[in-house]
Amino acid sequence: MPAPATLAPSTAERVRSACARSRQAVLAIDGSDPVPVPVQHLRACGDVVLTVPTDSAVTALSWQAGRGGLPAVLELTDQTPLPLREPVRSLVWLRGALHAVPAEASRALAAAVAGERPDPALLDVGHKTTLLRLVLDSAVVADSHGAEPVPLDDLLAARPDPFHEVEDCWLEHLESDHGELIALLARRLPRPLRTGGRIRPLGLDRYGVRLRVEGEDADRDVRISFADPVDDAVALNRALRRLRHL
Repeated sequence: MPAPATLAPSTAERVRSACARSRQAVLAIDGSDPVPVPVQHLRACGDVVLTVPTDSAVTALSWQAGRGGLPAVLELTDQTPLPLREPVRSLVWLRGALHAVPAEASRALAAAVAGERPDPALLDVGHKTTLLRLVLDSAVVADSHGAEPVPLDDLLAARPDPFHEVEDCWLEHLESDHGELIALLARRLPRPLRTGGRIRPLGLDRYGVRLRVEGEDADRDVRISFADPVDDAVALNRALRRLRHL
């Protein structure tokens, strides 16, 4: 009998989810040190609205760049909330042209971003931070399985995972209160991994659960799929209970 198919998000979905939940980002331009980005938001129109310190070099250079924009790369870190040995799950690099946002449009754009992704840091816009727009040319994601480019049309058509806002809470709950479920899931791993190290919850999405095996020499990430994708908390609970009894 053939092995069941592994359900997993597309590369575009993975990047879109990483963008939606990432709280750690830096912006890099040639000839200058990377600067922290307190807020970044990928819009359906194909640009990323982001905030940078007003007194940074990138702010001044973006104004000097003119209509063509300033070549720049935004690096996003997707990090687990759990104290894993290596907490970074993936890195995303968004490359494009950086544009200044006129002062008269800045507050309206900040309000539009807040409507889609509320963040208290947006209150600093016009004071300690400045809004910029990164018009995308390319996107690449890298994780424990390697690096992969993402077509921009696919990225903009994708949607973040429906559980991206609550994934941290679910993972912390699994780790602290449901060790028995992790042990049951571990029985479904390839035999060499079952006793190869400490097994921790790594990720949770509509397609399944990801586990990390922290071995003596290296870490291994493994996905355990649900029977079908799920879209709400009720279906997610049902899918997790089903995994418990398989």
